[in-house]
Amino acid sequence: MRMTEMTEVVARVLFAPSLVAALGVLVKGYADTGDGFNAGVIASLGVLVQFVVFGYETASKLPLIRYIPAFGLSVGLTVALLPAFVPLLFGEAIFTHWPPPGASVATFGTLEFITAVVFDVGVFLLVFGFGVGAISYVARAISEGVVLADDRDELESPVEETP
Repeated sequence: MRMTEMTEVVARVLFAPSLVAALGVLVKGYADTGDGFNAGVIASLGVLVQFVVFGYETASKLPLIRYIPAFGLSVGLTVALLPAFVPLLFGEAIFTHWPPPGASVATFGTLEFITAVVFDVGVFLLVFGFGVGAISYVARAISEGVVLADDRDELESPVEETP
């Protein structure tokens, strides 16, 4: 099914703002440190719009959509585990907060670079990578005409002949 030109333009125009909104939620989410999970979901929904409007063949040609599942899952898992296990190398407890309370914090504008931010970035990459991978997998199955489980039961049931 072909979408109208207006729908395609709106989908193209909304893609970048959805990623920017995800970045905003990642940096300053509901808590002060951000919210990696919700940011990953928002970015994945932006990708979902691309698949719905353009279909699998066109949407999967975008470099972001093609490479983010492998990159997001591998790098995201590594980055999310860093704040957990790096303190163990220094004899600290797992998930030890850095910098310690009362110490000065490196900042970029209003963003403070603390272990929670690193963890949120890892969670964002994991959720975004998984979301894009799952959406791409389902979109490819639909575009190739894979029979869904509900349809398979209808196909295997005997057809009643009417005289």
